[in-house]
Amino acid sequence: MSVLLLKLAGPMQAWGDSSRFNHRGTRREPTKSGVVGLLAAASGRRRTDAIEDLASLGFGVRTDQIGKVERDFQTEIDWRNHKSKPLTYRDYLTDAVFVAAVEGPHNVLEGLADAVQRPAFPLYLGRRAFQPTGRIVLGIEEKSLEDALREAPWQASTWYRKRQPDVVSLPIVRDMRDGETYDELIPDTPVSFDPRERKHDMRPVVHGWLEIENKEGKRPVLSHDPMSLLGGD
Repeated sequence: MSVLLLKLAGPMQAWGDSSRFNHRGTRREPTKSGVVGLLAAASGRRRTDAIEDLASLGFGVRTDQIGKVERDFQTEIDWRNHKSKPLTYRDYLTDAVFVAAVEGPHNVLEGLADAVQRPAFPLYLGRRAFQPTGRIVLGIEEKSLEDALREAPWQASTWYRKRQPDVVSLPIVRDMRDGETYDELIPDTPVSFDPRERKHDMRPVVHGWLEIENKEGKRPVLSHDPMSLLGGD
């Protein structure tokens, strides 16, 4: 199998896997549904078009730059009776950077890579107002999904690297393989984007970490205790 690597970066991102009443939250990493939606938009598919082929592709994501969760609230007035509706709260990530990996046949991934670079519809990071910045396609690798996520170059910004320690742990969330035990079930495998029957299935995933050296990072400061050299307490 081949793996298409995508860099998902932008001032704001939101990757919801559920909504509760008036609160729309976000996960700390992109969802499969969100990335499949991005690929579908790039390919020129409409919400009512079939997406089974895209949903069947393998998926994983690595967090290269941890974003900060922010919350907005919105007010709304019913124009018919001029009464205020309940406040709605929307969470989103700021300054986050991710490497998303999509696994599948090479020819399929080539077509998706071309589509992302020349998208038919505008691309966004979870919500229409959140546009990606910079180059998205990092390339296609001939390796496993896990190896691709572990071997892809670190995509964090320079300012972020300088604020981190000299050794950094990058979170990885990927599809569970045969023989593994899942760490979490995420309701983000899209079945249909049709607004009349929007539906998602559960996706079993495993969590992991990639430890890397950060040459631009801050080394830990050792405490200075001269009395310990003299044998004092």
